Order: sequence, then structure tokens, then C-alpha cells
Amino acid sequence: MNLSTLATEAEARNAPVRAGLIGAGKFGSMFLSQVPTIQGLEVSAIADLDVPRAKAACETVGWSPERIAATSFEEDGAALAARDDVDVVIEATGHPRAGIAHARAAIKAGKHIVMVNVEADVLVGPVLAAEARAAGVVYSMAYGDQPALVSEMVDWARSAGFSVAAAGKGTKYLLAYHSVTPDEVWAHYGLSPEDAAAAGMNPQMFNSFLDGTKSAIEMVAIANACGLNVPTDGLAFPPCGVDDLAHVLRPKEMGGHLEGRGMVETISSVERDGRPVFRDLRWGVYVVLEAPNDYAAACFRQYGLPTDDTGRFAAMYKPFHLIGLELSISVLSAALRREPTGQSREMRGTVAAVAKRDLKAGEILDGEGGYTVWGKAQPVSHAKDTLPIGLAQNVTLTCDVAQGSTLQMSDVTLADDPVVTLYRQALGD
Repeated sequence: MNLSTLATEAEARNAPVRAGLIGAGKFGSMFLSQVPTIQGLEVSAIADLDVPRAKAACETVGWSPERIAATSFEEDGAALAARDDVDVVIEATGHPRAGIAHARAAIKAGKHIVMVNVEADVLVGPVLAAEARAAGVVYSMAYGDQPALVSEMVDWARSAGFSVAAAGKGTKYLLAYHSVTPDEVWAHYGLSPEDAAAAGMNPQMFNSFLDGTKSAIEMVAIANACGLNVPTDGLAFPPCGVDDLAHVLRPKEMGGHLEGRGMVETISSVERDGRPVFRDLRWGVYVVLEAPNDYAAACFRQYGLPTDDTGRFAAMYKPFHLIGLELSISVLSAALRREPTGQSREMRGTVAAVAKRDLKAGEILDGEGGYTVWGKAQPVSHAKDTLPIGLAQNVTLTCDVAQGSTLQMSDVTLADDPVVTLYRQALGD
């Protein structure tokens, strides 16, 4: 609760936290919009493959010409990580291989790393976190994104002595979305392709939110950070509003949906027939608590906390997340507290690539949100030989794969790939 005080004190010492941003897309731009109003924080450098676009992003979010002129712009993220005027590196490219390379460059240079790139984190996050600890720097999830927000809620619950029955987020889900391609995505958002293009919206990125891949990535990130379990058959996306969280997200033996306690799950904001869920949590996050004893359960009731019909399960939720607008919390926490806002600890799950259609040998996979595969959350005990979605981009199929089938590592060409080595290290192979 004193982070802003620490930042103000850093400003007074003329020692503000100096951040370097890699990737000036939507998430990065939202962060940049807040920087001028945050004492004790400055952005000394920005790296983007398209430097003119990065400068235009700064103009769009309201940066003054003087602030833009005082900022260094680069194309090379690794070069940014090595700069002497950067204390914290923010990796916001969304590209798993690039993110891993940038994180390791930052750690090698003795810089803290805030990993907006959840795609990289679910591939090798525990390895990167261990490397950061060995180097004496912080590896952190990005506050404002759902995994960090949920991690905070889980930590609060456990610190208060509650068990966590379930944790996750909301989204809009229908079974048919798993096969949607970037060509069809804008109709589901109520946009025309022209309007989306004018707004600079990437169809493949937005399709990842729709086809279930991004939800799988984020739930696995939460599981890996919080020691929670991934459903054996993948996420079920049960329709559920905020008033029903404690009823739906409890074990089946108690009348709920979950296969056990301590699970991650994403809930849908629409019923299976497309009708809206009452008081949905489409943009928010939640945690379901279980009282440790009868006394605590009675206190739930006495102090007005909504519970299930047993009185032992209760839910807390936040109905929104502001992604990049909240990112400074991670940056300041890493530099001033040397504490992550969530961090991968162990591989509890992975995100398996599943064929969107019948695929033929020789085809090149196009990864997250594309035309060929979508990502399904899996516990690592069931998925050690499956192809993770983060490795399913720009690789060639060696055999035919039927629609709906989970791809295996042996189905693609991955010869001498250092990221595969890191992934297997994260799995403990």
C-alpha cells in the first residue's frame, strides 16, 4: 500500500525507476499513456521493429514532443536490455520466441523483467524465473493482465487462511469459436474489417481471444504461478454470472462443476445458445474461497459475503482489468520492492495445439489465433509429448492431422531448436 510513496521518494532522490519497453502495441501504448502522471517512473527507451510506429504511438497517447525527443528508440530489444539507462525491461511483443530471447538478455544484463508476453511465460516461465533469481533480479508477471490480478487474489486468500477452490476469469465463449479464423473474426466483435484496420487492430491477435487460445494461455499461467490444477479435459467455459460463482465453481461432489478443489477455469458470459448470462464477468477475474472451519463460514454469512447453499464457499471478483493502464504497478514493485506481481513457479499445465481443420503434411502452422490451430489447456501429466501452441508457428507438418486432433511434437520439424530444450527443461524432462 506504499508503492506510490516509494516512487515519490525515488523521484525526490532524483533516482526514478527507468523502464525500457519492448513492443509499442496496444498493451505498451496503454502503459505509455500513464507514464507522464506517475512520479518516480520514466521510460528511457522504447524498442520496436517499426520505430516510426512506436513514435506515433507516443504521440497518440499524448506524449509531448519534448518527452518523445528525450526518449531513445531502437529496433533491437536485446540492445535495449543492455542499456545502462534501463532498470526494468518490459517485454510486450506477444511473440514467444522473441520474448524468451529478450527476457534472457535482460537477466544477463542484470535488469528486472516484467513479462507481458504470457505466450513466452507458459512455455518456459519457471526456467526464466529461476535464472532471474540466480542473477539477483526480479522476473514478474504484468499487473493489469488477468494472470497477475488473479495471482494477487489467490495470494490474498491464502494469506488470510482460506483455501482456493477455483480461480480464473471471464470471457465470451461458444464451442464454434474454436474453428474461427482471422478472416471471420470481426463479425464476432461487431466490427467491419475496414473499421478494425483503421483502429490498428490485429485480426490474428483478436482471434486468439475468441477461439479459446488466449484463455488457455492465461489459465495455465495462473496455474503455474499459483500451484493450481488445470482441468484434465481442458477448460469447460461454463456459463456463469457473478452471483453464481460460488455455486458453479466448487467440486462436483458438492454440486458444482469442478473435478476437484484448487482448479483454474474460465467462465462464459453467454449461455450455450448465445443468450447473455445475467451479471456476467466477461472482462473480470475471480477467486472462489472455501472456509477452513464452521466459525469462518458463519462469519461469511454474518458479514454479508454471498455464499453457496452450504455456506462454506464464497466468491470474490473484480469486474474489469485495465491491462497496460495498470502495468506500472509491476515495474515499480520490481524496482522498489524487488517483488514480482505474480511469477511462474512450476509447470502445472501447458497449452496444446489442436487442429482447426484437417491439416496436410507440408503445411506450415501459423500459431496462436491463426488459420491452422487453437490452444487447449492441459495438465502437464497429460500433455508432455504434445506440441505447445508457442512452438506451433512457422513450423512444417511432417504428417496429416485430422481436425480436432491434438498435435504431437513429432508431427512437426523442430530440429536443434533451443526453445524446445528450454521447454523440456521447464517440464523437468
